[in-house]
Parts: sequence; C-alpha cells; structure tokens
Amino acid sequence: MSESVITPAAEEQQAAAQTEQAAGSAPAPESGQKPEKKKKQRKKLSKKQKRIITLVIVLVIAAAIVTALAKFLNGGEGEAEIITQPVGYGSITSTVEGSGTAKAKESKAINITTAGTVIDVFVNEGDQVQAGTKLFTIDSPNARTAVDRARQDVEAKQKEVDQLIEAGDNLTVRAEFAGKLVKVQDFPEVGEEIGNGVTLATLVDDRTMKLEQYYSYAYENDIYPGQSVTVSIPAVMEQLPGRIVEVNKVSRISPEGSKLFHVVIELSNPGVLGEKMSASAVVEANGQTIYPYEQGTLEYSRSIGVTTKVSGKIEWAHILDYMDVSAGQELMRITGDKNDVALYNAQEALKTAQEELTKAEENLQNLNAVAPISGTVIGLAISPGMEIQANTAVISIADTTTIQVTAQVDERNISYIKAGMYVDINQWGNTYSGFVETVSLNPEYVNGAAMYPATILVDNTEGQMYTGGSVTYSLVASESENCLTLPIQCVKYVPDPETGENLSVVFVETSERPENAVDVDTSALNIPEEGFFAVPVETGISDKYNVEILSGVNEGDVVFMQKLQNSSWG
Repeated sequence: MSESVITPAAEEQQAAAQTEQAAGSAPAPESGQKPEKKKKQRKKLSKKQKRIITLVIVLVIAAAIVTALAKFLNGGEGEAEIITQPVGYGSITSTVEGSGTAKAKESKAINITTAGTVIDVFVNEGDQVQAGTKLFTIDSPNARTAVDRARQDVEAKQKEVDQLIEAGDNLTVRAEFAGKLVKVQDFPEVGEEIGNGVTLATLVDDRTMKLEQYYSYAYENDIYPGQSVTVSIPAVMEQLPGRIVEVNKVSRISPEGSKLFHVVIELSNPGVLGEKMSASAVVEANGQTIYPYEQGTLEYSRSIGVTTKVSGKIEWAHILDYMDVSAGQELMRITGDKNDVALYNAQEALKTAQEELTKAEENLQNLNAVAPISGTVIGLAISPGMEIQANTAVISIADTTTIQVTAQVDERNISYIKAGMYVDINQWGNTYSGFVETVSLNPEYVNGAAMYPATILVDNTEGQMYTGGSVTYSLVASESENCLTLPIQCVKYVPDPETGENLSVVFVETSERPENAVDVDTSALNIPEEGFFAVPVETGISDKYNVEILSGVNEGDVVFMQKLQNSSWG
C-alpha cells in the first residue's frame, strides 16, 4: 500500500477550502468532484500576523498555568493532610564528617635571612635524613656582621634596664647598716618634689667605736694587729677591752724628738660612749705596760651620708636625729611613675633586641645547617655556587611517618569527642585508621556557628598517605541504644513565653491539654488550630533524620510532624 504524498500546493488548496466552508461562501464539492479553481486566491498571513497569533496563544496558556498554580497553593478545593508520628524506641548514631588537608605532624623549614653564596649541598630532595645530618654550607659575611651588631644592641639595652632597675630600687631610701642617724637635714614635706643627690642625714655605726693612738718605735716589735688592749675613757670612768685592728709604720716626730708609729683600735660601745670622747689604750707586752704618746678621741667606726639617688615626689619619710636604725630599714619612699614607664619600655626594647640576636645567631648557624629533625627532604631550593638573596627558604624537612588532620566539630557534638577515639580516614579512595589526639576548647566561629578543632593523627609508617592532599574523615561522635526518638522535623523551636529564650517543643495530638503543655506562638509554624498542644522536650543526640528525646513525652504519644496540602483539579 503506497503512502499518499501531499504537496505544498495541495496543502494550500485544502486550507483555502476549509476557510471557505467556515465562512459559508460555497458548499463543499461532491465526492469525486474537483473543486473549481478560483481566479483570485486568498492572501497568506503575514509574519507580523503570525507573531500576534502566537503571542495570544502563549498568553492564554500562561494565564491557565498561573490560575492552576494559585489554585494549588491555596489548597484548591482539597483538604490539608496532617502527618503525625508516634514516639517510639530506636537507636541513633551521631557521626561527624568533614574534609581536611593531610600534613606532616612535624616539619621544619630552614630560611637564610642574609644574602650569601652556596658552597656545598650534601642532600637531595626525597632523601631520608636523621636529626643532625649535615645539609649544606653557605658563606655570608653579612650574617656574621648581623650577629655582632645584634649582640652590641642587646648589651646596650641591658645596661639601660640595669640602670633603671637600680633607680627603681633607689626610690626607697634605706639604711645601709645598723646604727644611728645624726646630723639630720631639712628636706621637703611629704607630697613635695625632692631632687637627686639630696643629703638627708648621716648614718653612723655607734655599735663600735674607733680610737687612733701613736706609740714610740721603741715598742715596734711589741705591738701588732689582733693584740688586746685596755681602753680608758675618763668621761665615763670606764676601762673597756679593745683590739688592735691596724698598725701603720708611719714616722711622726714628737716635739721631744721621739719617732712614733700609728695604731688603730676598735672597741664595742656599751651604749655610753660618744664621738669626741677622750680615751687612751694601754698595751701589756713582754711583762711591761706600754702607754701611748698622748690621748686620742673616740670616733664612730663607720659614717656615711644618707642621700637620695633619684628625683620625684616624697611619698613617705621617717627620719629623726639620733634615731637607731637596722640594716635595710626604710627611711623614705619616692614615687617613680616615670621610672616605671621607662623601665617597662626599656625591658620591651631589650626583649626585642634579644629576639633579633637569637634570629641572627640562628641564621649564622643555618649557614652550616644540620637536619633539625629526622624525616624526608621535601623541599630543596639551592645548589652549589648559587647566589641566594636575603630571606630565602632553602630547605624543608618533614616527618611524614605520622600524618595530622584537623577536624571541625560543631557545638552539638563536641562534648562527645574524646581523645583516643578512632577515626576513619579516606584519601583518594584509600582508607586509613586514625585517632583523636586533642580536642580544643576554644571555638572558631564559622557562619555564626561554634566549631571546635580536633586534631587527628594517622600512622603513615609505610608512607602511603601524601602530605598536602585532601582527605575526608568520619567518626562516631555518640551512640544511643533503645532510646525514644522522633523525626527531626517533629521538634520545633519557639520563644519561651517566660524567658524569651529558644524552647524545644513537640505538638502532641490529644483531646485533653497535657499537664506540661505550654502556650506558644504557632502563627509561623503551620500547626493545626485544634487537637495539638505544645509540650517542651529535652533532646539528646541526633543524626541526619532523627533526634533523641530525653524527656517531655512518652512512648506512643502521637506528635505533629507536618501538614501537606492536597489539591483538587476539576
């Protein structure tokens, strides 16, 4: 059976005939008769007319779609379907998954901070080296100069700090030794300024008195240091024991022509002796009594001026004439705010100088570097004869036997992550087993959520894992067996009517209001108006679909999950 072929001319004739029938211009030709050919045929539709007709059709279809969509969203003539879920027992496993970058647990890079010339290189990239292995030699005169300058700077800064510390110590005027204050001078009142080097008093050691005597050279061999003497003090009619502490073979000639030498004697003060009292010391030697040429006068064994060593305001003072003092006793305090600030700044400057010296010494040491750790040479940027610029990273060594990955754990699961937990690691389809080494308690905020970094270690003794490559990790954060569960969408979060804080609730379907029900705003939750009551619940762990219910509802309670709107299309 052959197919009939309709030519474009025949199509045009059929269209014209259909148009005439619709307009009633002529009856259809009888069967088997050919239609008469018109002298003048109907014009074809223009392109503009065709576009108008097409646009009208599109608008009609669009209007129908909008009407149907509005009818669907408004529920049409259908009724809403309420989806509920009974509370039941089940098991939940909460996992933490994510991705990270594998890196060596320990790695060291050696940088050269001064320009120099590479003399020799003893390793190649990829070599396994042990700590202490010689790596390279670089010549850099600038590095040696930098160390010398840094050391001089540290010494200068240390001297400045020492001076300020001494000045700070001198803010408190103290008695250098036990004794008595005499010749107290006038000084400003408390709260007033006092200058540096102001003499406040004289401190004397009145516990021990000193007496100078002259003896004839005829007794030169009979008098010596350490020898005991008897000191007579007419003013107090006392004879006290003394001791020769010094013999000076000077040559004093008396008016009578005698040649005399000098002797210094010390004696303890029983509390009745004073300066300028007349006294004489008699020496017993070789069965004879040796008298001095003349009497002398008692003096204090020590005497110094008490002076200020810094300037400032007097904060406190207690200085009186003839006041007994002990060694180190505070006599005056001077405020030193400016000194404190200067000392802090000097200490900070010293700290910076010391850090610079350390860097310079490390750089000098790195010119003849040895491996700081055992590991693999993973970066080598130098070769013999190369001229390197300052601040050049020349070599890196990494211990790849242990790989480290950092996981980010959200605040819901962080309490379940403990050191020692096993972790599944996947790198390019290969699986490895690691464990949690540490869990940080300092969160990092990502898009407003608190994330806690956890460090994962993976044994890479066989060297199958690659550093720098991405990995995925998965660990079981927590598991709960035979616990009450609900789908996650059953739990709604609403403001607490009393505190305003977020409250976890479920809407229980029941004919009577539960005792623990609360009144909450449900306008934004699409909750049925009747038959459901908000009940606070305490939630536990969750997975992607379900959440553990710790309290608030019981097994078998029917809980609202969601509302589905059915549509009726007539």
